[in-house]
Amino acid sequence: MAYTIVLKNCTGCSACEPECPNSAISATADGLYQIDSDLCTECVGFFEEAQCTAICPIDDTCIPDPALVEDRETLMARKVKLHGK
Repeated sequence: MAYTIVLKNCTGCSACEPECPNSAISATADGLYQIDSDLCTECVGFFEEAQCTAICPIDDTCIPDPALVEDRETLMARKVKLHGK
């Protein structure tokens, strides 16, 4: 499943943006951050845990999106599609 950023918790600190290996995180018009679910692989194939969650200073801000449940195979296929092997 892709991760999402809970906007009411986001402080706009930008710590997460450079940590994403897929460039899936970008600023919104109001200076907060969002995750593009078409680019998010939960860092599968890169790291053991999602880096947005690992780096975010505010608990429960970068969370798995319950509306976008995907298995590891799907996430790895997206990683390969975006980056090659």
